Amino acid sequence: MPHSYLDVQPEVAHALAHNQPVVALESTIIAHGMPYPENVQTALRVEAHVRAHGAVPATIAVLNGKLKVGLTAAEIAQLGQAGPQVVKASRRDLPLLLATGALGATTVAGTMIVAALAGIRVFATGGLGGVHRGAQATMDISADLPELAQTPVAVVCAGAKSILDLPLTLEYLETHGVPVLGFQTNEFSAFFTRESGLPVDMRCDTPAQVAAILRARWALKHGGVVVANPIPAGLAMPRDAIDAAIAQALSDALARGVSGKAVTPFLLARVNALTGGDSLTANIGLVLNNAALAAAVATELARLA
Repeated sequence: MPHSYLDVQPEVAHALAHNQPVVALESTIIAHGMPYPENVQTALRVEAHVRAHGAVPATIAVLNGKLKVGLTAAEIAQLGQAGPQVVKASRRDLPLLLATGALGATTVAGTMIVAALAGIRVFATGGLGGVHRGAQATMDISADLPELAQTPVAVVCAGAKSILDLPLTLEYLETHGVPVLGFQTNEFSAFFTRESGLPVDMRCDTPAQVAAILRARWALKHGGVVVANPIPAGLAMPRDAIDAAIAQALSDALARGVSGKAVTPFLLARVNALTGGDSLTANIGLVLNNAALAAAVATELARLA
């Protein structure tokens, strides 16, 4: 994709030109991940959190035929207010949005692509997409996973969303050669809960350890890395409670015929309703936690460079 499609905010461009740490942030979490106005408030808090931890935030979206790297507060508000009307922009959607000038909120995969084009190597999000439950029949596998196999960006997340089939998600990542690092944990985190019973490929106890692995990975011209950062203990939800809410949400989605891109937003909203809003509080907390770690990793990566 020609770089003429990129529109990099001056602050972000200056930071990249001077080897200063930059953290990419997705915009699907604004348009589809949370209700308004919490989505806008959270996006601005996450950007402030990245700054407070020593890095420059670069929220990414597709606006007016451009790949925007760094958004204004007004642009963030525009995405949040439009909500589900905004196109979820993954790899297949980017050229369509650029050609038509339509508004797009980038998914994990879409954000990785734009971040890599801009030269940003570290990206903070909430939870990774993955293999959906029942994928043996539906073949519903998030585009996030193949993107990780080819695009050299580290994704700092609270593991994969717990609405997914986590064993199959890890199996897919292993097959496609994507390392899964656990930050201060030996277990793959499961979004709302700290434990999944599933092992990571390697435990890293400091941001410097993560950065060293990223540098080695990209020296080999390989793709992305998953950095699984457990939700803070005080925000983690009881596993039995969240599993019950997810099971009910999945049943509701099936009964209503929800499919395709609408599945994840529906399930997250339904789980939030079933937990009395507790899952939204947890979601916001884990995103902030990931932003802080991503800033620390980006800082260490800049030092190595």
